[in-house]
Amino acid sequence: MNQPYLSDIEIANSIKPEKIKKIAKKLGINSDDLEPYGKYKAKLPLYLIDEEKIKQNHLILVTALTPTPAGEGKTTVSVGLADGLNKIGKQATVVLREPSLGPVFGIKGGAAGGGYAQVIPMEEINLHFTGDFAAVEKANNLLSALIDNHMHHRNELRLDVRQIYWKRVMDMNDRALRHIVAGLGGKNNGVPREDGFNITPASEVMAILCLAKDLVDLKEKLGNILVGLNMDGDPVYARDLKAQDAMTILLKDAIKPNLVQTLEHNPAIIHGGPFANIAQGTNSIIATKMGLSLSNYVVTEAGFGADLGAEKFLNIKSVYGGLNPEAVVLVVTIRALRHHGGQKNFNEPDLSAVKNGFGNVEKHIENIKKFGITPVIAINKFPNDTLEEINFVKEAASLSGVAAIVAEEWAKGSEGTKELAQSVVDLINQKSNHFKPLYKWAQPVQEKIAKIAREIYGANDVEYSKKALTTIRKIEKLGYDHLPIVMAKTQKSLSDNPSKLGRPTNFNIFVREVDINTGAGFIIPILGKMMRMPGLPSKPASENMHIDADGKITGLS
Repeated sequence: MNQPYLSDIEIANSIKPEKIKKIAKKLGINSDDLEPYGKYKAKLPLYLIDEEKIKQNHLILVTALTPTPAGEGKTTVSVGLADGLNKIGKQATVVLREPSLGPVFGIKGGAAGGGYAQVIPMEEINLHFTGDFAAVEKANNLLSALIDNHMHHRNELRLDVRQIYWKRVMDMNDRALRHIVAGLGGKNNGVPREDGFNITPASEVMAILCLAKDLVDLKEKLGNILVGLNMDGDPVYARDLKAQDAMTILLKDAIKPNLVQTLEHNPAIIHGGPFANIAQGTNSIIATKMGLSLSNYVVTEAGFGADLGAEKFLNIKSVYGGLNPEAVVLVVTIRALRHHGGQKNFNEPDLSAVKNGFGNVEKHIENIKKFGITPVIAINKFPNDTLEEINFVKEAASLSGVAAIVAEEWAKGSEGTKELAQSVVDLINQKSNHFKPLYKWAQPVQEKIAKIAREIYGANDVEYSKKALTTIRKIEKLGYDHLPIVMAKTQKSLSDNPSKLGRPTNFNIFVREVDINTGAGFIIPILGKMMRMPGLPSKPASENMHIDADGKITGLS
């Protein structure tokens, strides 16, 4: 089984998947309840969600230390942990986000796990899958088209062309579309105005899809989208344009979670895909509840480090969804510790750098404990990790009252995560974790922002631009100050400065501007130079991808 020289896609293609009906049977799902998309993937109807069963089953969150640009393998560990739980006799499902084409063709490549801990069919999951991202894109851009069409024909809502907040989206990294001018070419082509594109995972429609309870709730949230202001400075919503029903129609299938499988033929549910540095960074509430309705244990992940995805999972998704996470697995890699300890080539052994970088892990441990949960550390093992470095992490973690266990899912599949799985089960059985959010939504906006900045990032204080303060006053006037906070922040540091590695101290964060997603239901303070439309690197991952005459793909990993 251990063939480390094979690429992810070669490993994925070496395993013959089981028919999706057989995977569904493991969850007690009748084949008549499936909506197949080919032989190996299917949609699950929402009526399979059972609130009573959800209360009886166990939710495990996988998060990580502050990552290197290459990522630290949260998805790989999540898949491996779910396989490991099944290996030790537990019924477990992994619930993940869908990959975005931007990173797939950009820097990171695919996002379906790695090595012998993957979800399949890998190529389809990484590419168009079941069309959920396309549906989000179309619903978002339908609203853009309706806005421009309304202004072209009479503009009865008196929309102010200078105060339209809604942007178009596309699921690709394309810096040229960040700021554009639309409506040029004469009066028959619309009203000229500044516009721009976000990447699809940054769309409020994606956030809404991942927070909606059902189709009715989805429609209501879409109608609540604030598209801009009128000439009097009053809000104009998507429902004022009568857009919500048409948008919901485009999303009627996308709201249903997708069932696939791991390489070990265990069930996997994949749904939604907001980024954690610019949105809430977790899969849908519906998908998580679907997993908890069908399995005793559900393993899910939240994007980037625990200061981003985990914080939002615990403060927002868990509260909106009434979820009770009972365990948190904190993924740590030796290479990331070298990186945070000042080693420029993090692939070379360096015990001194690992020791210097461990402060980053200590901060994440402290943060997770603030939510009433003591985490388990998974040391995601790489071939160049030394025994000295691994033993240091184990000893340092124990001083913080946390177990650190080597996870070798990439090379060994479930055999490499049995110890981690048993440790998580033991922790849940102890019933010592009691989840609680960090703040109350009813607190004032600036108080909530300060709570996250000081408690999670370790900042001394929060500074605001005049524009940000003006927007906060506007939010308070509109009556949306009770909403939770989704910080838009760099994933490269606990601070808002990507160059501050390890555990930064004696810093303030700066809120450059503030957005509000009235449909999804959260306020977005934007820290630093955050962009919602990434650009491609000088050598995109797409350059290494190939397809032959038979349609066989290589280089997608």
